[in-house]
Amino acid sequence: MVEQKRYALFLATLDSEFVKKTYGGYHNVFVETFGDEGEHWDSFRVVEGEFPEEKDLEKYDGFVISGSSHDSFENDPWILRLCEIVKKLDEMKKKVLGICFGHQIIARVRGGTVGRARKGPELKLADITIVKDAITPGSYFGNEIPDSLAIIKLHQDEVLVLPETAKVLAYSDKYEVEMFTIEDHFFCIQGHPEYNRDILFEIVDRVLRLGYITQEMADSAKATLENRGADRKLLETICKNFLKGRVPAN
Repeated sequence: MVEQKRYALFLATLDSEFVKKTYGGYHNVFVETFGDEGEHWDSFRVVEGEFPEEKDLEKYDGFVISGSSHDSFENDPWILRLCEIVKKLDEMKKKVLGICFGHQIIARVRGGTVGRARKGPELKLADITIVKDAITPGSYFGNEIPDSLAIIKLHQDEVLVLPETAKVLAYSDKYEVEMFTIEDHFFCIQGHPEYNRDILFEIVDRVLRLGYITQEMADSAKATLENRGADRKLLETICKNFLKGRVPAN
């Protein structure tokens, strides 16, 4: 009998009412994007101080760190605890997929610098350019490495200085580090492969109501998704291939 694969999701965000009502929470959004049938996924609401015991880390085949409205460079107790856990996972060479805030936390733990985005925040569907020379054909990207990927972006911070051993896999007009990898066990993405149009639109409406963005920025964000969508299927495949150590067939 094949042993069941186990994955842990570190949720650095709370569930919005919309996500709870529509999907039953972010746990389901992530598992639907990155999970496969027959796997076991546990969620830890790290933003509320919920973490696995260190002795239990070994039982997981991979980890995902979500985005967050918190700054990855702050020193809140839960953020420092998360950094400690990521250090431990690094020592164990466990596979970790870092998304947005998670991408920045991994850079921070490995000695990089994170901070406010130099060219301002981003809230839209954006194109990121793939550094094809940095990717081995037949790796988790598959044999057909795309020139670019469309991905939903929602952040005000960025990786300013990469850790020494990191390799940039994608960049954009506004940000030098859109995607990076460290060795074979850390894969980090500034954008949100798990987001769809509805999730983005609801966040845009909410932050507009709260006065965090202007009407102009809200309209502009929604306009980016008028005639096209994110490359969700391809992003999902790349992330799953990484997490599960799968090399696509030729």
